[in-house]
This record gives sequence, structure tokens and C-alpha cells, in this order.
Amino acid sequence: YSIHQALGQLYLGAAGATRTQIGQLLRATGDDAADQAGWRALAAALRPRQGLESAFTLHSANGIFAQRGHPFRREYLRAVGAGEGGAEARELDYEGQPEAARVAINDWVSEQTTGTITGAVGPDVLTANTRLVLVNAVYFKAAWLDQFDEQATTAGTFTLHDGTEVTLPFMHARSELEYVETPEFQAVRLPYVGGQTSALVILPRPGAAETVESTFSALSLDEHLGAARERRVVLALPRFALRPALSLAENLRALGLTDAFVPGGADFTALDGTRDLYLTEALHQAYVKVNEQGTEAAAETSVSMGTFSLAPPPEPVVMTVDRPFLFLVRDDATGALLFMGRI
Repeated sequence: YSIHQALGQLYLGAAGATRTQIGQLLRATGDDAADQAGWRALAAALRPRQGLESAFTLHSANGIFAQRGHPFRREYLRAVGAGEGGAEARELDYEGQPEAARVAINDWVSEQTTGTITGAVGPDVLTANTRLVLVNAVYFKAAWLDQFDEQATTAGTFTLHDGTEVTLPFMHARSELEYVETPEFQAVRLPYVGGQTSALVILPRPGAAETVESTFSALSLDEHLGAARERRVVLALPRFALRPALSLAENLRALGLTDAFVPGGADFTALDGTRDLYLTEALHQAYVKVNEQGTEAAAETSVSMGTFSLAPPPEPVVMTVDRPFLFLVRDDATGALLFMGRI
């Protein structure tokens, strides 16, 4: 979500082939008014559920930082900062003080994410030759609808991608959950309080991780979610906290965004009116913490019924997440993927 939002701000400053390449990544229509309206509508749809004291918290920070002396066009500043999900555009002195610029960006990200994300830009990332940096950060926190029992958490073995075994705390639950399985994976949906967001845990079967990841798409995800059914699931899920910091430059190039990184080839004339700017880095940092905490709830239901023969309930399915898996946070109301990572 945050990467898409940040690229959307960069798209508004691009022209020519650079704009086309970014637009293809975003699946933009080419109609600026319609595209911006759609992106802002999504941000606005998420906004009412944000807040530090609510059960659902999403803090996203997007910023575009250019070398001082390359003034932004007013039209661009109005477009990029307008409405929900807007980015802040600032000038920094990379040429004279790259370390001070790094500190300024990190301080900005920390402020925007209430101190949760720090050090978004690592040492030696910025140099005197840096001209334009796109930074985005996202922080998500929510409470489980049905909490895990902390007393049931036990140590277990998790096998990493390289075959190394490590000991992690595993949370355990036996609940009615939306579940789907295929020959390639098992998947379960864990709802958060409020019923509008959920976590999706996708566990590839042994030897199928590459196939699952290479065929993953928003369309395939929707299809699998449509096939999910409530089942009694015996779930073992590792407790974890992640703070990944990634350079997106190579990934963006591999996806076809090549011109933006080429001096003289990048076209950000809609941003500042010159051909001097090019993208030198694209950074992403996220924070997600998964533990037993959730909301305690109680309910009582009375049902009056006649007598009839019940088929025996299906056997519970066992899902032990003891090897690399995909973890997604999805806004169920809009279908937006707020966070996605491989654990």
C-alpha cells in the first residue's frame, strides 16, 4: 500500500517514457484526475479506522526529497500534497551535507510514524551525487478478534529458507477460521477487531514455495479467498516482530522502471521543469509485530430447534507454520493489501 502511494506521488512529477513506466507499475489509466481520485478515495476509506487508540492503526509516511536548487513546480506541489495520502516534497543539501540530509529524512520518517520507524535511510546510502530520493514507511498495529492464549505459547522449531533450524515461540489456537488449501499451500484468515481487516497466513507446502510466490497475484488471492470456508483449525503460528529495511531500486528496475534511474534519461520535467533530476534510490521500511494480544470478548446465544440427525463435524485441519510463509495484512472492505512479506 505505502509503496503504491509513494510511487503515485512520483508519477505525478514524471513525463514521457518515465511516466509511462511508472504508470505501468501502478496500472494507471493515464487520466490524472481519475487516478488521483481513486488513490485518494482509498486513503480516505482507510482514514476513519486510523488512530493511536483504536483497534486498527495504520501510519503511512511518503516523502519526496530533492537536491536544493532544483525548485518544484507549484502545480506539482499542489497535486502531490492535495487530499488524503499526499506526500511531502522537500529540498535537502545532498551535495554539501549528505549526512545531514540522511538525518533529516530519518527524523521526518520517525516523526510521521510516531517514533516506530527509525533509520529508514542507512549510512552511505546518500552521497554528494544524490539528486532525488523517494522514501516511504508504514506502521500497522491491530488486535486479534480472538486472542491467542499466552499460556499456550511454547518453543518450537522453525526451518529457514537455507535449511537452518531456529527455535521460536509458537502461539497456538484451535478456532473456527476461514481456511483454504490447494496442492501447493494452506492458507488461513485471522480477523482483527472491528471485522474490517485481517491477516492472511499462506504456508507453502514443502518444495512449493517458489511456485506459490511466482504465481501469486491480487486476482489469485481473491479467487482463493472466495473458495475459503470456515473450518476448525488447529493453528501453530510463530510469534515475530519484523523491521525490514529494503532498497527497492533493483526490484523497480526489474519491473520495468529503468529510465527513472538514468542521469539524463529520467524525465521528471513535470516535477521541476528540468531534466536534471533522476532517481538514485527508493527505500522502504516497515514494522509489523505479531503476538498473542487481542480483544477479550464474551457472548451468549440461545437457539431453539427441533430434533434432527446431524452429520458428524469434519475433522479439524492442522496448520503448523514452521517454515517460510507469506504474511499479509488486508483491508477487507476495500481489498487493499496494507502489508505483505515473506517470513
